[in-house]
Amino acid sequence: MKKIYFASDFHLGAPDREASQKRERKILRWIKSIEKDAEAIFLVGDTFDFWFEYKTVIPKGFVRLLGKLADLSDKGVAIHLFVGNHDIWMFDYFTNELGIYVHHQPLEIEFKGRKFYITHGDGLGPGDYGYKRLRKIFTNRFCQWLFRWIHPDIGIRLANYSSAKSRNAQTEPELFLGSDKEWLLIYSNYKLKQKPETDFFIYGHRHLPLDVLLDNKKSRYINLGDWLKHFTYAEFDGEELIIKAFEHADFDINSIKH
Repeated sequence: MKKIYFASDFHLGAPDREASQKRERKILRWIKSIEKDAEAIFLVGDTFDFWFEYKTVIPKGFVRLLGKLADLSDKGVAIHLFVGNHDIWMFDYFTNELGIYVHHQPLEIEFKGRKFYITHGDGLGPGDYGYKRLRKIFTNRFCQWLFRWIHPDIGIRLANYSSAKSRNAQTEPELFLGSDKEWLLIYSNYKLKQKPETDFFIYGHRHLPLDVLLDNKKSRYINLGDWLKHFTYAEFDGEELIIKAFEHADFDINSIKH
């Protein structure tokens, strides 16, 4: 039976080239382990620690992953790539060159009778007003046009510095905060009132693998974790959705259920 796979927050490029390439090879081993039964693969944001597409230039590196994704796309596996807060400046390169679907907005989709709400998760839920204002600047077409006038050697270096500073400044604790404090969980319960038929709300961004029942005691909030520490992903076989860890023998699935 064909399966659907979800992963998030690879942050390729961080913290340096050596560590990034080591992580990229691990990601490729994971993709090779699932490709035979994969119907679709969803990469739910922050695949890259920074990404910006100039008119004729893209960031250097990541050729192993890009080549593999292109190969899978050519073979009929649907690849969905979501922009995150670190790689928000994706435009048409992945679609035109690799045949990959790029999503700038939340995606509502149905598989085998189950309904999914999928998005990276940045800027959702209560609070974080500073970032929400900043995101409006980042997604403004005129601001993007201005940034293109900076030479790529300078622009990408500045952006990588800013991306690393943002990542290092994250202070969210690596533990479940409770249903009244997890802001993506709060947002999921809010969306559930609008879309009560949704079975799974799937996000990245939080960097903590989580599997939590929502207020209706049926739908689930899923956070995919990251590939900086947890190496976690979700697998849906048409009946069950399970979070697993790749090459992480100490991972305990019960520790992420709440």
